Parts: sequence; structure tokens; C-alpha cells
Amino acid sequence: MKILHVEGGAHLYGGAQQVLYLLQGLGGHGVESHLACRPGCDLARRAAPFARVHELPMGGDLDLGMIGRLRRLIETLRPDLVHLHSRIGADVMGGIAARLAGVPVVHTRRVDNPEPRWLVASKYRLHDRVIAISEGIARVLLAEGLPPDKLRVVRSAVVARDFQQPCERRRVLEALGLGHGGEGGELLLVGVIAQLIERKGHGVLLDAMPALIERFPRLRLVLFGKGPLAGRLQQRIDAEGLAEHVRLAGFRADLGQILPCLDLLVHPALMEGLGVSLLQASAAAVPIVASRVGGIPEAVRDGINGLLVPPGDVDALGRAVAALLADPALRRRLGAAGRALIEEEFSPGVMVEGNLAVYRELLS
Repeated sequence: MKILHVEGGAHLYGGAQQVLYLLQGLGGHGVESHLACRPGCDLARRAAPFARVHELPMGGDLDLGMIGRLRRLIETLRPDLVHLHSRIGADVMGGIAARLAGVPVVHTRRVDNPEPRWLVASKYRLHDRVIAISEGIARVLLAEGLPPDKLRVVRSAVVARDFQQPCERRRVLEALGLGHGGEGGELLLVGVIAQLIERKGHGVLLDAMPALIERFPRLRLVLFGKGPLAGRLQQRIDAEGLAEHVRLAGFRADLGQILPCLDLLVHPALMEGLGVSLLQASAAAVPIVASRVGGIPEAVRDGINGLLVPPGDVDALGRAVAALLADPALRRRLGAAGRALIEEEFSPGVMVEGNLAVYRELLS
């Protein structure tokens, strides 16, 4: 079986990381994988041992030239099918290119952003199968008119061992600019791992911070990730006198070392397809407070590995965070349950088998 994968993302964030896991796993099943991606992107370098990489210019949703470039690649390779992994133009341009080349198309949908029914009716006509990474996304697609016979659900995965290293707390605190954290008692280290964009809900958590800081003076909140809101968030942190307790850490390649040292992960998203950072936190045995929205309840089971709150509810979010910060035993119990959940339901092996089942079904 020969598969051409198309990923248009520039960074090795959640979706591109899932593509890497898939390419690694498919090699063990005798699949010949090819990857079309942006020149010089992180995924191109990391995927090279597992796939033949074809670097192509990908300019986003308005890059009509992508159709011709991908069509020529498809006609040269003659894959059994094309698997489109991102939006950013690849979902539409890649679908058109594969149709023109006469090759079956699979598209993975990773976000639960609503789309108008007319767009769903036209865009997904290009795809033979649509894979949703959560039941939450699947519900959105069905509500927007996607034919049920096209839809399959294959959840995202995480390599648990990458986030199960012993915590070197002093090193992590110093790396984050928090000192060693020993003066006046142990710090309570809380993280948010998400792009700095509106729908991730950082502002909701900042609204809850003054009351949390008053109750937990040793609280330190670290926002991991990049995005267009970085400047506005920093301005707000400075203007509201939160700089001692809240800091932006940007994108970190060493989350495998940082996560085991967090006391709590908070994910106050207003919309979310599933949330790979939630899987990573659970793999590290870190308890979670998150919004009950989209596919999050599939990754965070309320009262099992974390607590769920209504999206945008500042008071409910603050109460849930406070409940866990005040109860170390509860944090340990939820963290242990999260690690077990990842091993049972979110392993790369399960994800690879799910994608393979879609390929085999379509090609048969």
C-alpha cells in the first residue's frame, strides 16, 4: 500500500505531531509512505526516517497553485490514496488535485470550528472518507450535513513514555525563570499548553487569577505556546499586576521534561477538537481542569482524570482550579487515572490501526 500524506502546517504542533506518529506506525505495517509538506518545516526533518519527503510551497487557503503542484506529485507517485491532514488550503486544494489525478482521498478533520452547510456540501464532496479525531468533531460534521457513510472517528494519540520522565523540579523552575521555588514554601506550578488564540480561552483563566492568587500566593501560572495574542496577553498581565504570578513561556521543545513537574494543567478552551496537550498531561500523570466543550470530555473524564467546567465560566473555572490546588491527594489520584486512560485508549498503535482500517475499507 502506497500513501501520500499532505500536511500544510509550518510547525510541529498537535496535528503535525499526529502525522509523525502515523508515519512511524505505518512503517511497521509495510506501508510505503510519502509526505508532502512545506519546505524546511520541522515535520520534514522529523519524518525523513519514516517517509519519502516531498517539500512543496504551500501558501494557505488562497494558494490555487497548490492544486497543480500536488497533482503533478500525485501523477508521478501514483499512490493508492491521498491522506490530507490539515486545512490551511490542503483540504480543498489537495482534494481537487487528487480528484483530477483520479486517486481516492481521505481527509482528517482536527478542529470543531463550525462551517456553513453549503461549504460542507461542496468541500467534503472532494473526499471519499472524512476522519474526525473525536466524537465531538463528528457531531459537528453530522450536524452540518456531512453524509454519515463518509465519516469515521479515529482519536489522536500520544507516546506516553515521552512524558513519564522523573521530575527535575529545580531545573524546570530555573529554565522557566521561576528560581528554585524553595523560599517561603513550595510553588504551585500550573500550566496552559495551547496556541495563543482567542478560542483557547486564556482570558477566562486570567479573569480567575486574582482570586486564586489571593488564596494561593505561591501559585505560578505558565502559558506555553505561540500565537497572535502574545502581545495582548503580556500587556494585560503587566497592566493587572500579574507578572509575578503569570508568565508567557512561548513554544517549548522540552515539554517532556516540564509536564511531569506541573501540579495542574488548565485548558479553558471555548472550542476544541480534542486537545493533544490534554493527552500529554494525562500521560505525565498531571490532573486537568478543562472546559466541557467539543471533544474535551473524551480526553478529560470528569472526576476521573480531571474536572470539567462550562466554557467561559470564570467562577466555575476558579472553583475547580482551587479545589485541586488545595488537595494534593486528589491531584495524585486523578493523575494516576489519567496515565491509565492514555495507555488504554490513546496509544499510537490504536490510532495507526484506526487509520489503516479506513484505508483498507476505502481501497477494498
